[in-house]
Amino acid sequence: MATDQHTTDWYGTDEAVSRVRGTAFKSLCLGATLLALLAVFVLLLYVANDAFKPLTADPGWLLTFGVTLLLPVLGATVYYYTRDTRAGETAAIALGLPVVSLLLTGGMFITFEHVVSVYQWLSILVALIVSGAIIAAHSRVRAAADLERLVVLVAVPAVALSLIPDLVLSLPMLPTESLALLGSFVVPVALAVGGFVRRQRENDRDGAIAAVLTLIAAAAGLGVAPAIGLSPFVWMLLVVVTAVPVGLYVESVVRRGAGAAGLAFPILVAGGIVAGAIVTDALGFAGPNSWLDWGFLTNPPSRTPEDAGFYPPLVGSVMMLLVIVVSAFPVGVGAAVYLEEYAPDRGRLGRVVDLIEVNIGNLAGVPSVVYGVLGLALFIRQGGLGSGTALVGGFTVGLLILPIVIISSQEAISAVPDSMRQASYGMGATRWQTVRNVVLPEALPGIMTGNILAMGRAIGETAPLLIIGAPAVVRIAPSSFTNKFSAMPRQIYTWSSEIDPAFQHGVLAAGVMTLLVVLLLMNGAAIIIRNKYQRRD
Repeated sequence: MATDQHTTDWYGTDEAVSRVRGTAFKSLCLGATLLALLAVFVLLLYVANDAFKPLTADPGWLLTFGVTLLLPVLGATVYYYTRDTRAGETAAIALGLPVVSLLLTGGMFITFEHVVSVYQWLSILVALIVSGAIIAAHSRVRAAADLERLVVLVAVPAVALSLIPDLVLSLPMLPTESLALLGSFVVPVALAVGGFVRRQRENDRDGAIAAVLTLIAAAAGLGVAPAIGLSPFVWMLLVVVTAVPVGLYVESVVRRGAGAAGLAFPILVAGGIVAGAIVTDALGFAGPNSWLDWGFLTNPPSRTPEDAGFYPPLVGSVMMLLVIVVSAFPVGVGAAVYLEEYAPDRGRLGRVVDLIEVNIGNLAGVPSVVYGVLGLALFIRQGGLGSGTALVGGFTVGLLILPIVIISSQEAISAVPDSMRQASYGMGATRWQTVRNVVLPEALPGIMTGNILAMGRAIGETAPLLIIGAPAVVRIAPSSFTNKFSAMPRQIYTWSSEIDPAFQHGVLAAGVMTLLVVLLLMNGAAIIIRNKYQRRD
């Protein structure tokens, strides 16, 4: 009788499979997802409304931009979604790539302005070139001396970086800043662009043309940039960091043909903005009294809300990320390579490796405030590095994301098919040659995805910065890694404790929107890399 009752409940009266439970479960999952997305969307709208204050604009201004920008964008989005999804993907990348490239350009400008000068970078590059030439010559003369070559590989760059930069900077005559940037930054980027195009096209001529065009476009700023009100320094950064990636992507889409209609989307957006600005200016419509404007991004913090800016925390966040990239990522990827490719899986050492992997997984869930205490004890009290500096902040937050980097890199490396390793071994390659030439290139997109997501986690952490003594307000952007610094989340936390409503509902919202835009762009870049990697497979 019990069996009959169970059968009736599951199959229904006509012995047909009942889909009620499955439909109910699917509906619950869909409802929970939509509820979460709606909550995040409402929160973003609330913060964006406080940051941009669109309702303070004239109704004519809103109507004009609604006609010139909003309606065309919505129409194009519906068309891409319903008729040509490949073009829609191209449209999203074509619109997002210039934004991300401009963000990277700003990061490079901050790096050369506050972290390392152009002349310091030139001297470092000269030291690296000299050490590379010595290492290459030694490898040819002493090809069989593996241990000696390892010592040279470590010692020569260290000696060169300690002696040559000071020698170069002490020369009586140095090129101008623009020429130094052209030779030390633009030329290497042009060579990298040429190599990339040559590999993609498998044509040496195309690679040479791409490198020469990049160099000519950047060098043209020496004469063109002053005529349009830009410095050659800014022109070169815009060309090599923004224009070149966008140009390469547009050329690849046009050459393939598929999804080329999506390239019209950023033109539509830019045209709508320009048309709306022209019409509103001609008719005298006032725009919104926004808190998030160019002055907010370039001014230092202030006691008055109208003058408050976000520039020193932006510089501090960039410097902290540089420390994390140099310290945490190589260690994390190296640990993942060892655990996946070299660590034994049986015996006493195998049990130790299993214990290490379990602890790495546990460390990924440790609260961030604990890492702040660890950084305070390890780097400040024991290491004597000084509290509240960009170096200590980068090391501390680097420890926080290190387990995430290791785990994501392990997953990317383990996803490489074993057949590729066996094929490499069958060709007579050693384990290191297999890892270097087969495993790492194949796992690189997944590793990059994990590292970018880890950077998104790092740039939004506040508790470790509070514990290591990051100042509440820094009005001068740090010029060294050992200077006091403030990061974006630390400054936002300071504004949240202000009594003035203009800080809590205006300046605070502008800072949150800036941080959210950076996070969304970083996560979007990781998603694009992951999707391209999956489509290639």
